[in-house]
Amino acid sequence: MSPSFYSGPFSAALFLVISAVPIAYLISLERAVPSTHVFSYQSSGFFRECAKWDEAGRRFLVSFMDGGGIGEVVPSGDDDVLREVTLVKDVDLAGNASLGIFIDRDRNRLLVAVADLLGNRYSALAAYDMSTWRRLFLAELSGQSEERSFADDVAVDAHGNAYVTDAKGSKIWKVDVDGELVSTIESPLFTPPGWYNNLVALNGIVYHPDGFLIVIHTFSGLLYKIDLAADGDESDNKVSVVGVTGGTLRFGDGLELLSPTKIVVAGSPSAKLVESSDGWRTATVTGWFSTGMVHRIVSSATVKEGRVYLNHIVGFGSKMRHILVEAVF
Repeated sequence: MSPSFYSGPFSAALFLVISAVPIAYLISLERAVPSTHVFSYQSSGFFRECAKWDEAGRRFLVSFMDGGGIGEVVPSGDDDVLREVTLVKDVDLAGNASLGIFIDRDRNRLLVAVADLLGNRYSALAAYDMSTWRRLFLAELSGQSEERSFADDVAVDAHGNAYVTDAKGSKIWKVDVDGELVSTIESPLFTPPGWYNNLVALNGIVYHPDGFLIVIHTFSGLLYKIDLAADGDESDNKVSVVGVTGGTLRFGDGLELLSPTKIVVAGSPSAKLVESSDGWRTATVTGWFSTGMVHRIVSSATVKEGRVYLNHIVGFGSKMRHILVEAVF
């Protein structure tokens, strides 16, 4: 067949037919209605990486992946589409992504992991007063070297120390309560064999009340337990891989601690409920939940009044509608 056959009107028609397939698929997914409760809200951006329920403020706090910032979404008494209100737009961090967040109510502050989304040349941890939204500190974690990094998520221990995962450099930064970078946690276990397993490395992180961290490695699905040294000496930290049975945690993203024995692993194509009865030496996947909105990409989980809600990164439509879907395991 002559190459000229593919020119002109035929090429245009062929392009429309081919492109219509994924578009039609996306439309069908968008028209599907999740079987559980959904909070919908209109936003000022297409990408929202993390959402956490603020019980004291009776609102969801959401992080702006596109351009950086923090917003709030206040539920109403009905199921109408809600509106996002911007709380923080930090000019010093303009152009960077705001990613994982942690509500530290004991200290009335919000901690935000910040990163250079495309270049992976800058990572930081910002803290904001939750009454005034004044910035309390900005801890720069990278940017002075050629090493690529990506601050992705954050957890806080009982003393106010923050732990920030590096999804590119496979390490964890420790920042003290005053915003000083004090150390890093590194281990050969954080880099499993196979380059493809390390495209997105350490991601979701939670602090367990018994004094250790639980961390997910996204592309490999490995779950880590990090026993923190009681004396603060990072060389005494003990990193181990949790023996997980009952299913894979590959492509796990954000973590949410439901109780000392249960965590939710947010991710696509489904979120997982994981349980442990031996202090997280081993664990079992005991539940699965899919919102059906795989094109929106589940990234984090939060708990509102005993119910788990899953945040989706991607918003759709001219009004950039985002959704938080209840997960029932």
